[in-house]
Amino acid sequence: MDVIFGNLDLWGTAVRSTLTLFFGGGVLALVLGIIVGAARVSPVPIARAVGTVYVNLIRNTPLTLVFFFFIFGYPQLGLPKLSTTVLGILAIGIYTATYVAEVLRAGISTVPVGQAEAARAIGLPFGQVMTLVVLPQAFRSVVPPMMSVFIALLKNTTVAAGFSVLELGAIRSYLSERGENALVVLLWVAVIFVALVMLLSWLQRYLENKWRIAR
Repeated sequence: MDVIFGNLDLWGTAVRSTLTLFFGGGVLALVLGIIVGAARVSPVPIARAVGTVYVNLIRNTPLTLVFFFFIFGYPQLGLPKLSTTVLGILAIGIYTATYVAEVLRAGISTVPVGQAEAARAIGLPFGQVMTLVVLPQAFRSVVPPMMSVFIALLKNTTVAAGFSVLELGAIRSYLSERGENALVVLLWVAVIFVALVMLLSWLQRYLENKWRIAR
């Protein structure tokens, strides 16, 4: 336990950075993923094309390269200066949004077509059909795969360790400089990640049970 309590400053910063990357990237991925997922099933050909290009381009690019672009490429574009943590949130959020979009697209396909057609028949525009009729039902059917996406996002935060972000994936090198055993540090990192994943799994079961009753 000395490796924890003797270095609470570093552990606190690392856990806080990991959670910041996770929640920031998760919110961005969810918002952007909903937009892209809706575009993928839109009746407008241009919207479908844009959504398809975005998903195929970003999803087939390694996350490390996405990080490289934001950490090293973004500052060269003359745009407002952002911290490394914010750039990491943008990288992991934009990357994960493609998986959120595809999970939602699969969930949308489970909603009976007749419901969307009935909504359009009473005069609802596409945006209201999606937000009021289709997406609420789609979310119920995609809880397990969506949670798997967010568990993957949590573990992907360790990629930021290679880009000067002090999070759980990088703490080993910092504590090694203080003379701590690297293997012990990695074991504690694994324990923390297991605890966080178990918390997400509990949330998944809770949402599944809640929405199953709602049906």
